[in-house]
Amino acid sequence: MIDKTGQRILDRIDAHRDQIIAFAEDIATHPEPGYEEVRTAQKAAEFLKSLGYEVTEHLAHTGVKGSMKQKKGPTLTVIGELDAIGCHSHPKADPTTGVAHACGHHAQMAAMIGCAIAMADQQVQKCLDGNLNFLAVPAEEYIDADKRARLRKEGIEFCCGKSEMIRTGVFDDTDIALTTHVHMVPVEEDFYLGNPACNGYSAERVTVRGKAAHGAIDPWNGVNALSITTSAIQMMGLMRETFREEDHVRLHNVIRKAGDVINSVPDEAVVETKVRAASLDKIEEITEMINRAYAGSAYAFGGKIEQEKLQGYMPIIPRAADRALIEAADDLGLDYRTVQKGDFNNACTDVGDLSHLVPVVNFTFKGFEGKLHGADFRITDPEKAYILPAKLLALTAYKLLKDDAQEAKEITENYTPVFDKESYIQYVRHTIE
Repeated sequence: MIDKTGQRILDRIDAHRDQIIAFAEDIATHPEPGYEEVRTAQKAAEFLKSLGYEVTEHLAHTGVKGSMKQKKGPTLTVIGELDAIGCHSHPKADPTTGVAHACGHHAQMAAMIGCAIAMADQQVQKCLDGNLNFLAVPAEEYIDADKRARLRKEGIEFCCGKSEMIRTGVFDDTDIALTTHVHMVPVEEDFYLGNPACNGYSAERVTVRGKAAHGAIDPWNGVNALSITTSAIQMMGLMRETFREEDHVRLHNVIRKAGDVINSVPDEAVVETKVRAASLDKIEEITEMINRAYAGSAYAFGGKIEQEKLQGYMPIIPRAADRALIEAADDLGLDYRTVQKGDFNNACTDVGDLSHLVPVVNFTFKGFEGKLHGADFRITDPEKAYILPAKLLALTAYKLLKDDAQEAKEITENYTPVFDKESYIQYVRHTIE
């Protein structure tokens, strides 16, 4: 049963429905890559300022934080992701960068902004026994090795936005994070409540060194770096039968370079390799197998390899749907199901890193068609993709913080972090040394 304050929240979002949809569609038509989301960040900052929030900009380059700090009590951080994904073939792809909002991050931003609209109301704020942050986060999508090198020169130590924000203290005041996304696992219902287990990943850039020679006159005097690379990738393929289904292992390779001219034996190849798996231990184990494939191929052909470790994401610590989230969904009369034991998301997200430090209250939603990261991805139902997620976020936040924030306090008291900030930073640095 929705109380007077809950109804006021819903009425606020309904009153700004057209504004929320316009905000989402504007972002969708101006996609920007990770750590370069200048326009998107500016739009978010302007919106949050107009609502009266205390706004901090340029966090981890482009991040934006709007805060409502008025009382003692738990602090909730509502998250939206700024960046787009590389997808040159998408009809709304940026012609220069090739990125598009083919993963629905613009819908997250709309939900966050809609929630911020509702919670900016003075009457609503009087009913909250805690504080709220609205955090627009850069760079959730994968950043390639060359760009990572450039970012390090600009002071970005960790490649993914949430990880860098953990490092720089942006999450220091967060007790609970609220996140959302379009559906990432097969779900028939409009909403999926909770956070299913999810893969993490490691990555590396491998430079294969061979020996140049004329491709026709004396190829026998060369060492073919492309052949070494091809052999290593074939070995990885043959390893797949040793991967257990419950470990959810996935391997990905992109050959960035494989020689310079066609009539010479390639003396250099550059490959980026990603290993996904369901646990940190399994990621490390499979990565060692991949490294043996590279080393064995190089040895067989008489070449050498150079490896550069690249930071990945941690697997998500699964979390069942919290009571406040379920109650909010029931109040809205949503078509939903909750996360069940055995549910699994084979993709990766830097929300996994965050879930190792604070409890993450999460849901996903419909309102789109096509494949994630695909050219056919598009929003088909603004109500389900923008408005209802905003309402669900706002009602959940209200339920967590009302009545002396009892539900929020219960969540924090029952959560045991895997890392604190310092041990997390040390762990990530160890993985890329």
